[in-house]
Amino acid sequence: MGEFDLIARWFTRPARRAALGVGDDCALLNLTPGMQLATSSDMLVEGRHFLSTVAPERLGHKALAVNLSDLAACGAQPLAFTLALALPRIDEAFLDGFSRGLLALADAHGCELVGGDTTQGPLNLCITVFGELPPGQALLRSGARDGDEIWVSGTLGDARLALEVFRGSIALAGDGFERVRAAMELPTPRVALGIALRGIATSAIDVSDGLLGDLGHILKRSNAGATLQADALPRSAVLAAQPLALQRNCTLAGGDDYELVFTAPPAQAAAVLAAAQAAGVAVTRIGRIEPASHGLRLVDGDGAAVGQRFAAFDHFKS
Repeated sequence: MGEFDLIARWFTRPARRAALGVGDDCALLNLTPGMQLATSSDMLVEGRHFLSTVAPERLGHKALAVNLSDLAACGAQPLAFTLALALPRIDEAFLDGFSRGLLALADAHGCELVGGDTTQGPLNLCITVFGELPPGQALLRSGARDGDEIWVSGTLGDARLALEVFRGSIALAGDGFERVRAAMELPTPRVALGIALRGIATSAIDVSDGLLGDLGHILKRSNAGATLQADALPRSAVLAAQPLALQRNCTLAGGDDYELVFTAPPAQAAAVLAAAQAAGVAVTRIGRIEPASHGLRLVDGDGAAVGQRFAAFDHFKS
């Protein structure tokens, strides 16, 4: 089986938004008149972003989910994506599962595979995703203002807890491990919430490298500081049963959560909760934006400074 046989068998589908379908040098997308195009790329490298033991179907899901999460953070509606795939060899069982997980999530969000590339090499996945939204309504990192409240969706830290189990630093048995492993391997992109927050949130970012690091990007772009309530961060019952220092490390610096952290004025709190309810996801108020001179302060439930130090994920330092 050759490269084009591989594409035809696992990745060619009827065209919807792509005027030509798959097979030409470029895809031609039919965009809604008057809308802006949003685009983002993410690469997943074996041994760096995922373990060799991950099920192919879950890997296909995650490869697209992390890209859809970027669209969610911008408030964009998914349209289409491309896939660049390097494989050591053609493995039919792997491709069956991978394409099934990938395309199931794509169908759930109406996101069409419109092209890409395949080659032989170390396992490496790169997706570029395209979305659309009305001009002037994108959620950006640069809009947080003094007095805004800081919110986060879902729960944080389970993916990092699963990683610690894989590393052998802690032990979890049975259902607890399977639950945190699912959080690591099957993240849920918060697309509906991002769209619902248009006109409500003043800034947003998805939590991929750890809450502190990603919130730090908002603070830098917005020239702002913040106070964050470290022990108010939402966490699962599995993580809540762990020692407090581990809980904090997982929720504040864990990464791979793919939840949205965003800001909004206090007067918009009811609108935030309504948007979350419409999107079917819980949100939690976790802090407040302050002047840049205050920096980023972490406090516990009593308002005392948290002395524990945390480091966000960095591909060239971690």
